Amino acid sequence: MTELNKIALKIISNGKGILAADESNGTMTKRLEAVGVPSTAENRLLFRESIMSSQSMKECIGGVILYDETINQTTSFGKSIPDLISSSGAVPGIKVDVGAKDLANSSEEKITEGLDGLRERLKKYYSLGARFTKWRGVYIISEKYPSKLAINCNAHALARYSALVQESKMVPIVEPEVLMAGDHSADICLKKTSEVIKKCFDELILHKVDLSGIILKPNMILAGSHSKNKISNEEVSQKTLQCLKNSVPNEVPGIAFLSGGQSEIEATENLNLINKNNKTNFIMTYSYGRALQQSALKMWSKNIKDIEATQNTFNHRAKMCTLAAQGKWSHALENK
Repeated sequence: MTELNKIALKIISNGKGILAADESNGTMTKRLEAVGVPSTAENRLLFRESIMSSQSMKECIGGVILYDETINQTTSFGKSIPDLISSSGAVPGIKVDVGAKDLANSSEEKITEGLDGLRERLKKYYSLGARFTKWRGVYIISEKYPSKLAINCNAHALARYSALVQESKMVPIVEPEVLMAGDHSADICLKKTSEVIKKCFDELILHKVDLSGIILKPNMILAGSHSKNKISNEEVSQKTLQCLKNSVPNEVPGIAFLSGGQSEIEATENLNLINKNNKTNFIMTYSYGRALQQSALKMWSKNIKDIEATQNTFNHRAKMCTLAAQGKWSHALENK
């Protein structure tokens, strides 16, 4: 077992999942303003330190993805954010891409940027305590997309990023996200997501990335958000498992799904069924942002000084996700 493999397994084993708290300041401002809280550095820190000090950090969360602002912050009680995360037994991580920009010669599609200067930034993040990283590629589905150009360019960028991260002794999360937006069927999503993931692994292998020291963060297989042909949760689990079984090499230790616009309950129920039906050797867990934090954020916005109520709400959601990562969740448990 390599050191990278040990880190990956520490993050995703025993039903633990990943808290994706890597919203950019722009995204976090939208979230806070939506619940009536001004987006200041102090308020962003207060919300994050509240949930990162909660009991479920010890019991449910194996890793936390941070944003550049947050990894450099110190809590109100004097601990750095990475130290706070480490003290709960979880692993601090960092988002290292600089966002999706228009893809030249296919301007409706995106290419993720951030490779320039990445080696130096990784050294800095390692010194701050990060032991894993995240880079997200995004793909749209329509009659002509994702194009071969977008599939190839983003796979190449994800592989170059992963190689640099492993060189820096950190675990790369590889996140190729095929977006839910559109009126496509689940079968089209299955076909396109499979193409995207296979190409990513072609490039990862070409770049000599140690597949036992990565975590894959894909979308689940869903019908488009405007599709008239929605599928059942059971079908979501079966199609998602079919996609991953046929696209992901066996050396990969685990898969941490993004929630991708699903509600908290949908993301939990689908993960639960994926685990109930999982016949692969892959660990299947969660790497959720909104689907872990939204209820806690709403509770916090009622009184930003009431940390206990915020933590209780977050603890419940994290516990439900961890039960789902073990195939032990049920609707009845939601209301206990």
